Amino acid sequence: MLPTRKAIKDIFDGLLGREVSMTDGDRVVLDGERGLLPVVASYVDDHNRLSSVATIDFKLAAYAGAALGLVPLGGAEASIEDKELFPNLFENTCELLNVLASPIGDASPVHQRLFETFEPGRGLPADVAQWAATLGVREDVKIDIPGYGSGNLSIITTLA
Repeated sequence: MLPTRKAIKDIFDGLLGREVSMTDGDRVVLDGERGLLPVVASYVDDHNRLSSVATIDFKLAAYAGAALGLVPLGGAEASIEDKELFPNLFENTCELLNVLASPIGDASPVHQRLFETFEPGRGLPADVAQWAATLGVREDVKIDIPGYGSGNLSIITTLA
């Protein structure tokens, strides 16, 4: 029901144009680390029912967004220091989360697509927040992007 780690890694490798490393990660929590709130994405099935949620911690969003946009490391570090995910980094993170819909859907018995992406600190619908916080069927990974840094990604499915 969840994408394999290889499928997740392949998305990051391909989009970022560099080989990332992936290990067991920590669950991405909605209240964030030291005020650094995550980016949250909701995925729906063909009937627009919530089917999966992905949460990407602030640091990984900044690093991945910078790497995808060929922004120097300093841009990601400034975003983290300011505790504000700059619009270009958020847009790039949204693109990554959109492409992540493919392995999420491939691992599922139903077609899934990205429905909405929520900026750090933006209010979440109750059902999305509930699933993002669940300890149920989920994959938590730590991704290290060479030349940038590392952070955590959690993918949770509502399809059990």
